[in-house]
Amino acid sequence: MAETTNSVSRSRKLGPEERAAAIASMRDHEVDVLVIGGGIVGTGAALDAVTRGLRVGLIEARDFASGTSSRSSKLIHGGIRYLEQLNFGLVREALIERGLLLQRIAPHLAKPVRFLYPLDKPIIERAYIGAGMALYDAFSYTGFMKPGVPMHRHLTKKQVLKQIPSLDPDSIVGGLTYYDAQVDDARYVAELARTASFYGAHVASRVRAEGFLKVGERVVGVQAHDYETGEQFEIRAKQVVNATGVWTGETQAMVGHRVEFKVRASKGVHLVVPRDRFHSEMGLLLRTDKSVLFVIPWGRHWILGTTDTDWNLDKAHPAATAADIDYILDQVNRVLATKLTRSDVEGVYAGLRPLLAAASEGKSTANLSREHHVSHPVPGLVLIAGGKWTTYRIMAKDAIDEATSAMDGKVPQSCTDQIPLLGAVGYRAAWNKRARIARAFGVHKHRIEHLLNRYGTLTDELLDIIRLQPELAEPLPGADDYLGAEVRYACTHEGALHLDDVLARRTRISIEAWDRGVSAAPVAARIMADALGWDDARVEKEINTYNKRVAAELASQELPDDESADRARTEAPEIVPLSALPTVSTVGTRPEPAA
Repeated sequence: MAETTNSVSRSRKLGPEERAAAIASMRDHEVDVLVIGGGIVGTGAALDAVTRGLRVGLIEARDFASGTSSRSSKLIHGGIRYLEQLNFGLVREALIERGLLLQRIAPHLAKPVRFLYPLDKPIIERAYIGAGMALYDAFSYTGFMKPGVPMHRHLTKKQVLKQIPSLDPDSIVGGLTYYDAQVDDARYVAELARTASFYGAHVASRVRAEGFLKVGERVVGVQAHDYETGEQFEIRAKQVVNATGVWTGETQAMVGHRVEFKVRASKGVHLVVPRDRFHSEMGLLLRTDKSVLFVIPWGRHWILGTTDTDWNLDKAHPAATAADIDYILDQVNRVLATKLTRSDVEGVYAGLRPLLAAASEGKSTANLSREHHVSHPVPGLVLIAGGKWTTYRIMAKDAIDEATSAMDGKVPQSCTDQIPLLGAVGYRAAWNKRARIARAFGVHKHRIEHLLNRYGTLTDELLDIIRLQPELAEPLPGADDYLGAEVRYACTHEGALHLDDVLARRTRISIEAWDRGVSAAPVAARIMADALGWDDARVEKEINTYNKRVAAELASQELPDDESADRARTEAPEIVPLSALPTVSTVGTRPEPAA
């Protein structure tokens, strides 16, 4: 029986009730498109599909953005280094997307950021890098809207040292500045999931696809497992889109078909250091022997990274080693007058890039393509892999184009270039009256700015929480940038189900606080208990599990190589242990679903 609805959209909330309703709907009614994977590409695909008028489901085995999508360099950029690889199409595509994100889709989350490329050779290097940046600027103007950032500029040595006094004068002869953009990657994915839900997609985290349903060779859905309740159920779908990133190989194996392309996991490590450790009015782009390295302004911090090395161990929790940390510090210290040390590092995180490796087995991961690939290996199943964070919307569009090409009837074209995320509409007007808002609620204007740049016009919902519970206007211990209200809001509106979801992704306390969030954990857990109905035993379990995670990460970062670091990191238990994927190709043959 067809499902009916009285609205073209659903609630702006993505809390426990909405999750339960989404699971019930996917269990009881066939969807047109089921997306597996709640990272940037999966959530983007769900939004793309649902805004074409399709009935859409999205499931994620862990938390939204729990893998690669929360552990990036947090940049929206074309990739200047890809110009040297003559990959002009990728650079142009990414720069057009950058302008779209800055000006239409997410102006509350995406912000311009200025970088310096320091020169250590006169004339020839300036001419070479300057030509590349001129091309970079030119590509950014080839889209349907202006780029939203200023063009590059040349600076003398004196001008560089005036704006970045912490640079070693002997290491530079001048520089060029240019702009890209940055974003809180995990927050963006959470907003993308909520926006997809708002338009009618059925979205649920902690639900894992553990096998495919097949009729003959055709995939007609998945066997799903809700790890919060233990329920196992089937989800029927006309098309399944697999957007699982570095887990693509595992899900390809489940369908029992020849692997069309291989995804190699490349580990990228980043360090977080306090903003006062060196003085600069902009970030840095440094060339290394292997690739490039960024020094990125990040609120009251700097993000330094990244590395680019093969990783063949635990994909859920890639571990940073002492060697990774020392490498990044060494590269940054080449241009600093006062050198950074391990004692300056307040946070470390590691993520995995899903790189296409077909016919490229001998290449370094730094040289593998950042382009994406869409495949339809068997009827009913679409695979999307590769790509880069900035071009997620194009990847999502291409995946849904492929899925709809096999559907009966005419499906509308993608319209996500016209769809702002929740919180985007009216953001600039709200920003202009931030001082009035601050006075009305009796809080510092800085707090309102913080909320507007994380939630946009959804800030009203945070302020409603504070109005009802004024004590939640207080910052969390050891994490002054974040308010108690944000913890509650993460549970009631943003799909957070566990303490780690809040401290590592809805906020960035796990990488920004000196103690990695240990002192904030008990307070945050109590707020979550009130929102989610936890008892004391559940609160203690959440705190202990989080603390063990922090201890394991710190231990791994003292070890010299990937193998030993991986062993230390995997000592920490999962808050919700996931069973192994089945080795059989399907979970059984089912009759054809009713029309």
